[in-house]
Formats: sequence, C-alpha cells, structure tokens
Amino acid sequence: MPPPLPPLPTTAAALAQHYIRLLSAAGFSSPSSLRALLPIHARAVLLGIATNPAFATRLLAAAAPCSLAYARRVFDAAPRRDAYMWNTLLRAHAHSHATPAYSSASDALSLYKRMRAAGVVPDYYTYPIVLPACAAARAPRLGRAAHGDAVRFALAGDGFVHSALIAMYCQEGEVADAQQVFLESGRARTVVAWTAMVAGYVQNCLFAQGAAVFSAMVAEGVLPNEITLISFLPCLQGQEWLAAGEMVHGFVVKLGFDANAPLVNALIAMYGKCGSIASAYELFDRMTVRTVASWNTMVALYEQNGEGIKAIKFFHRMLTEKVGFDTVTLVSVLSACTRSGALETGKWVHELAKNHGLDADARIGNVLVDMYAKCGDLAYARVAFDGLRAPGVVSWSAMISAYANHGEPEEALNLFSLMKGQGMKPNSFTFTAVLVACAYSGLVDEGLAHFNSIVREYRISPTLENYACMVDMLGRAGRLVESYEIIRGMPMQPDKCIWGAFLGGCRLHGNLELAEFVAKDLFQSGSHDVTFYVLMANMYFEAGMVEDAERMRRTMEEMELKKTAGRSLVCTSRERRRMR
Repeated sequence: MPPPLPPLPTTAAALAQHYIRLLSAAGFSSPSSLRALLPIHARAVLLGIATNPAFATRLLAAAAPCSLAYARRVFDAAPRRDAYMWNTLLRAHAHSHATPAYSSASDALSLYKRMRAAGVVPDYYTYPIVLPACAAARAPRLGRAAHGDAVRFALAGDGFVHSALIAMYCQEGEVADAQQVFLESGRARTVVAWTAMVAGYVQNCLFAQGAAVFSAMVAEGVLPNEITLISFLPCLQGQEWLAAGEMVHGFVVKLGFDANAPLVNALIAMYGKCGSIASAYELFDRMTVRTVASWNTMVALYEQNGEGIKAIKFFHRMLTEKVGFDTVTLVSVLSACTRSGALETGKWVHELAKNHGLDADARIGNVLVDMYAKCGDLAYARVAFDGLRAPGVVSWSAMISAYANHGEPEEALNLFSLMKGQGMKPNSFTFTAVLVACAYSGLVDEGLAHFNSIVREYRISPTLENYACMVDMLGRAGRLVESYEIIRGMPMQPDKCIWGAFLGGCRLHGNLELAEFVAKDLFQSGSHDVTFYVLMANMYFEAGMVEDAERMRRTMEEMELKKTAGRSLVCTSRERRRMR
C-alpha cells in the first residue's frame, strides 16, 4: 500500500503556507496551467485562506501567466495590495501576448495610474516595467511623468531604472534626453546603462556616436557583455570598419561568447555590411547550430549587397534543408526579386506566403507592392495592396508611388484622396509620391498646395526628396524663379539632386543665364559632381557656344570626372542580362 498522505496543517497560517508551497511546486507558466490552478484556489476559498496576504500574492503570481482576466479577479479580491502585487499585475499586462503590444502597454499604464491614485509607493521593480510601456504605448508625456515619480521616490539612481529611462527616451527619439540621463549617473554607470546608451544610438541610426560610447566604455574598464556586443556591432558599417569588426570578433572568441547564436548572427551581419561576404559565409558555415535568424541574416546580406540571385539561391537551399522560414525571410527574398527583376520568382514566393498564411502581414504586403511595381506589374501590385487587412501609411505610400512612377498620376492622386478620407495621416514618403504624380500630370499649383500642406497641415518637416520633387516640378513648368526661391528657403543644404533638377529645368527652357549663375556658385564652392558639368556642356552646345562647351569637357577630363553608365536588366526565359 502507498504511504498515507500527511495530515493538513490545522492553523490558518500553516494552511496558507501549505497552499503557497503547492502553488510554487506546480510551476504555472502558461494558459494550459489554469485548469490545475483552479482547484487549488477553490480549496483555499473553502478553507478560508484565500484572503491571506501571502497566499493572495503567490496566487496572483501563479495566475498572471495563465490568464490575465483571472489574474485581475484575483487582484481585485485581495484584501491588501502592496507594491509587489501591483508590479506582478503590471508585468503581466505589459508582457501580455493576448493583445497587440500597443494595447498591452496602454493597459499597463492605466494600471500604473490606478496604483498611484491608490497611494501605493512604487519600488525599484515598478519603473523597469512602466518606462518601456510608455515607449511602447507612444506616451511621451506619461513617460516624463513617470521619470519625475522615479526621482521623487529616490529610485532614478537605481541601475535598472536608470537604464530603462535611457531606453525609453531613445525609443521615443529623444536622444538628447537619454544622453542627459546617462551623463547624470557619472562614474556609477553599470554595463546595463552603457549597453542601453549604445543600443539607443543604434536605434536612432547614430552609429558614430554608438561607436564612441562603446570605446569610452572599454576605456573606463567596463567589460561588455553579449548584449552590449550585439547592440554595438551594427555601428560597424563600411570597409573602413572591417578591422575593428575583426577585433571585436576576436574579443568574442576570447571571452567564449562564440557559441551565442544571436551574437554570431550579429557578427555575420557586420561582415556583410563591411563588404566581407566571404568572411560572413565562412562564419555561417562554421556554426554548429543555425537558427532561422542565422539563415535570414545570410539571405539579407546577399540582398543588401546587390547579390539578389545569390539571395534567392540561398533561400532555395533553406527549403531544401527544411530549415523553415518566417516573415523576415520572405521580405528579404522578395526584395532580392525586386533587385534582380525576377518577377516570376516573386510570384512564386507570393504563393508561398499565401500557403503559409503570411501574405496578409503588412511587411510582406508592402514589399509585394514594391516588387510588383518595380517589375512593371501594376495590376498584381494593386491585388497585393487590396489583400492587406489594414494597410498602414507605408502600404498606402508604396501603392501611390507605384502609380506615380508608372505614369498613372490620376490613379495616384485618387488613391491619395482615398487615403486621407480613411483618416490615414501621410508621411514624407507619401508626399514624395504625390509630388511626382503632380509633376507627371502638370498639376503644378496642386503640387505646390500639397507641398505647403506638409508643414501647415501635417506639421512634418519636408525632406530633401520633397524639395527635389518640387524644384523639378516648377523647373519643368518653366517657373524657374519660384524654383530657385524654394531652394534658397530650404532649412538644410541642397544636395546634388536638387541642383541637378534645377539645372535640368534651366536646360529644358533654355535659360542659360540663370544656369550659369547657379553653376558658377556650385563650382566655386568646390562641387565637382559630373552631372553639373555635363548639363552645362550640353546647354552650351545647344546654345551654339561650342568653345564654352569644350572648356567644360576639358575641365571634366582634367578633373578625371566620368559619367556613370546607365544599366538595364533584361529578363529572358532562361537568363537575366545586364545591359549598358
């Protein structure tokens, strides 16, 4: 016979401890565990220990991973709620996968407001939950208020709270505020704070600053960990950084981190961005355990280095080796199809996405629209766009751009009107496509109105591309003085595209005098772009000023300026050929 079960404790406190041990031993961690949790809770209610503070706290911790709604009921029934209970429920809301990340974060922030209204004093564990939720919910004002609360309760100096503040400000794009928080910590910075600052710079594409912070960290004798290195490696881009990347690789091997798959993936990506594809492949080939992310890194590496065909072949190898794939894989493969003009392969990948239920993903939809448009199949691009459940601003912009670039300005402008009618706010990329459509259709005044609305109506700063479109549009219409005034009013330095568009307008309307005035300034300021010299030489030839044209040609030869030959990709049934 089996040994008899030990008798239940007789006192309430001992009973509570007994059931707390039961909860701890069960290890509830998933929704499927709820069925085992309910009988323990029910028995505790019958025994009158469900309201015991220690039991209620442990029950909440067990319930949170199983069911958020159930955890809320346990929390609401608790007789006394301390900071630990609030933090447990905050964490459950912030990390919930039952709702979209934005909604989960918003729920967590609503709970934090309740916590503050209830007069509960937060602790060191509260703000590493609340601050990331502020960033995820795009609630900068509440983030600053939480920062103030952390200072008020003397918690801002804690290493994890400090790092969470840096990460929150960087995710909101407020890098200057993150820097201020980072500097305020003085020499008491932990590796977590250094890592947060490096990662923050990388998130905001400030790679030089990220590299500088990493160098300062090493100079101060702080040893980076694996997360630090993963955060830092994207800073190394371009052949000039290859030697530094190799040093980091050696450091990784020396510290014994080379078995860390995410870190090895980051090293592979680094080699690719530094132009050493051979080193990247060698590192990939030596991996004993490759994840889908490892394969994705290689596919993306080939695609980003202009090796579209190799990226597609690598994807075929993935399928052959039954590795599996995800949305990130297909985005890279479809981008490779776009680069190489492989329309039929792109259609096959589209079908593959459909068969695996991935075609409705916004990222897949956006790249499909772009791929079909750039491969010349607008009908398929529109089918891909219409297949999106809830197209975002990127999807709308991609489809408007497709119509604009294929000489269908009316469709582009109609779609833009439909976009605004559905309450979708355009961005600078949308306006670039709209301005291109206006230029194609000769709607200069309408284009000017759209350009002015960028600042007045939408409070967006126009980009260089927006200005270039406007200068080109006015130049084509012969409104060269207005075009020049727009250039003079730019808050940033005009680039070669803008001056090239302006000189192109001067050439189109034979305004040599204005072109000479602008070109003189450009040449005197040290601009040696071959496009300007070619445009001026052609204008002189067209005006019959052969000597001046020859002078431009001689200057180009003396400065060894050569115009890059254009290329086209011609697809036949069996091969693709690049033609000059």
